Amino acid sequence: MSSDAGADADADSSGSEADGRTDAGDSYRDNQQQLGQGAQVMGPVGGNVTVINGAPLDETVADLIVPPRLREGPYPAADVRARLRAFVEPPTFRQCRKVLDNHILMLRAGSGTGASTVAFALLAERYGADGITGLDSPDDLSRWRPTEGRGYLLQGLSPAAAASLGEVVLAGLAELLRRSGAHLVVTARSETTLPVDTVPWQVVHLPPPPVEVASKRLKTMPDAGELTTEQSAEALGHLASVDFADYLRAHPLPQDGVEVAEGLRDLVVFGKSAASILDDLRAGSIAAARKALAEASDRADRLSLMAAISLFSQQDRTVLEKFSAILRPHIEERGGPAPDTSGLPERIDTRGPATERSRTGRDLLGPSFEERLEAVGAHPLPPRFGSAQRYPVQPVVFSGRHRSDALLRCLWLDYEGMADLMWRALDEVPHHSGIELAAGQAIGKVMAHATGPDTLRQLHPFAISDRRWRRRLVAYALGEMVQYPALTSAVREQLRQWSRAAPIPLRCTVAETCAGSYGLARPAVALKLLNSVLNGPDKDLEARLRSAVSFALSTLLSEDANHALVLDRLREWQRADPGTQHHALAVHFIESMSLTTFPRPGAPGARRMRLADLLAHHPERAFDLVVTALNDPATHEAMAKGLSQIESDPAQRRRTAFPGFLSALSGTARTNRGVLRFVLRRHRVRTVSSAEGFAS
Repeated sequence: MSSDAGADADADSSGSEADGRTDAGDSYRDNQQQLGQGAQVMGPVGGNVTVINGAPLDETVADLIVPPRLREGPYPAADVRARLRAFVEPPTFRQCRKVLDNHILMLRAGSGTGASTVAFALLAERYGADGITGLDSPDDLSRWRPTEGRGYLLQGLSPAAAASLGEVVLAGLAELLRRSGAHLVVTARSETTLPVDTVPWQVVHLPPPPVEVASKRLKTMPDAGELTTEQSAEALGHLASVDFADYLRAHPLPQDGVEVAEGLRDLVVFGKSAASILDDLRAGSIAAARKALAEASDRADRLSLMAAISLFSQQDRTVLEKFSAILRPHIEERGGPAPDTSGLPERIDTRGPATERSRTGRDLLGPSFEERLEAVGAHPLPPRFGSAQRYPVQPVVFSGRHRSDALLRCLWLDYEGMADLMWRALDEVPHHSGIELAAGQAIGKVMAHATGPDTLRQLHPFAISDRRWRRRLVAYALGEMVQYPALTSAVREQLRQWSRAAPIPLRCTVAETCAGSYGLARPAVALKLLNSVLNGPDKDLEARLRSAVSFALSTLLSEDANHALVLDRLREWQRADPGTQHHALAVHFIESMSLTTFPRPGAPGARRMRLADLLAHHPERAFDLVVTALNDPATHEAMAKGLSQIESDPAQRRRTAFPGFLSALSGTARTNRGVLRFVLRRHRVRTVSSAEGFAS
């Protein structure tokens, strides 16, 4: 476990944040990156996104890509199927189908009632799991037009967009959807005001009973490999008990049913008691969090530990202890000086042998860590090896589901000055692998419930930091916040402002945010932000900014649907004036892709792309990129070498259909001096080689 006494390595002006972070001896061979110790195999190993690089261990988790829940663009079919697993039709489902026959459905629903799941189910019925495209919540539907015959989904209609609707607008839009063979579902919060003349397109959503959701979930667990058939039947028997029935009557949302099902799974698999499952479910409520904080309001040690577990859920116990120790004196200062107890009788400590108590008069050890955890309703999990560490870690969690979220939300929003104290402690805590992800997501969830202009401003000190892990924390927080439609516009505007700011760290933070769920959810917007990031006043492209933008591009390239957008943008940067940061980034892309991979081995990257990949999968766009690269003196040599490597490798030559590509390239030689130079040099090399072979 390492810590940084000063700035991270990425802040080193010597370029330690550059793409190559491995030693010169490290190399990339096929799908394996050889490192100083061990090996990491790249490729579609499984899950959502596999990120492997030769960065120091502390930075491996910082490069993790979190898939978005909300998208502007096509939803992956696997994502849709996962959302619809164990779907239960609500009472209003038939009515929704009938209204959607007219191509538009405005689905009004309360928070947490499962309206989005219903929308996915309605559209998947008509277009399949791979036929749904998301729209951004700030979109003005009066100006939007369907482009193909698909299902379109806009989640969380904004008040401004709602005000622009009306009977004329919706009737015209419905006709356009009919001509395109498309349908549109819009979800709107119950409190959103819609024009009266939109009533024919509206349905007020009623959620399905949570007990039906729990039952359906348990019945599908054997197919998912989570339970055996016998265990599923046992769990269903517990679901029918009075205790669980009473709990679900008091908690009527679909998510409550999902959580009960997951609790019953733990009951039959791990042998937990029904009472403990119910206690865990109740402990995650806001009311339970407020009660726990009130009981600990005079104990700085407990409050600091509760804050640490809430902020760093699943982190190793030593990380929590260190953060708690840093936060505790800040909380004690908040309470003012301790009361004078000199005139009070001495407190008798019943812990430990009487001889020790009489010798010291006080407890020198205090409670053990396990005792402190028990006092705040938390417990350690069994030790395990993390995916990025060579040492064992022992995560610590609260006993109740969602207890971390509820406690942090109350601490952060309900108690004056507590958020500032936690930011101060975060600023002082040494970096440990994974804290940026845990804290970033936790803070993002809390800030999704915040109000006022300071909601995003409090991120600024970390966004402008020279330490990469702090910028990644902000990126994870913004990526979480933007999953809530009400905050989409605010986050977009904040990123737009930062992308045009002079300080390079702020622009790095924008790029880091695009290298995550925000970029994957809104690829077109992300590319505009990256373009703005490179418009800075700096003459040279700093290594850390280049690395951040490269990481963002590789993240976008991790999904095939984004390839055309990214490659078109890179072509624009290729054509930019030499000396600009756009051109410098394009040069970096061409050199990296031609000689090794983009991003380079050792740099953060969600997907590594080689020149051969580009020629094989995108021959038309690759042709334009190659011609431009050969014509540019800054990239000619790298591109020529990359093409020669492909031609000399039989497998890559077949994969890329290189003879046909080379023939088409030669056909442009008369009008492209760089291409002519490459063709003539290739001809000379082959002629000399043939002559030498003949002479021998």
